Amino acid sequence: MKPTEETVKLFEKDRFATCNGAVIDEVDDHYAKCSLRIEDNHRNAMGAVMGGVYFTLADFAFAVAANWQQIGTVSLNSDIAYLGSARGDRLTAEAFCMKNGRTTSYYRIEVKDAEDRLVVVVNTTGYKTA
Repeated sequence: MKPTEETVKLFEKDRFATCNGAVIDEVDDHYAKCSLRIEDNHRNAMGAVMGGVYFTLADFAFAVAANWQQIGTVSLNSDIAYLGSARGDRLTAEAFCMKNGRTTSYYRIEVKDAEDRLVVVVNTTGYKTA
C-alpha cells in the first residue's frame, strides 16, 4: 500500500537517504519498498553506481519496514553482497522481514535495477530499543 503522509514526514528526518534521493514507494506489515533515481552524483570514478548508494537505499528500506508502525528498531549488523552493476536510471529496494522476535529482527533487502535485475542483497539484524 502507498505510504501515508505521516509515514513520509517521519522518514524525511532520515536526511542522508532522502537528500540522496531515496523515496518510499510502498509499506506493509514489516515490509517496505523504496526507490532512488540514479544521478551523476551517485556514480564513482569508473561511472558505476557507488557501493554506498546501494547500501544507503537498502538501509533506508530496512528502517522504513522496521519502524513505520512503531519507532525503535536500529540496525545491529548488516552484510551486503554486490551481485552486479546497475543498468538504467533507477534502483528499487524491497525489505522483507524474515523474523520479528521480541528484541531482534532479521530482514533481507533486495536491490534491483531499472531492468528488474537483482544487483545487491543486504541481510540486516535489527535490535528493538523500545
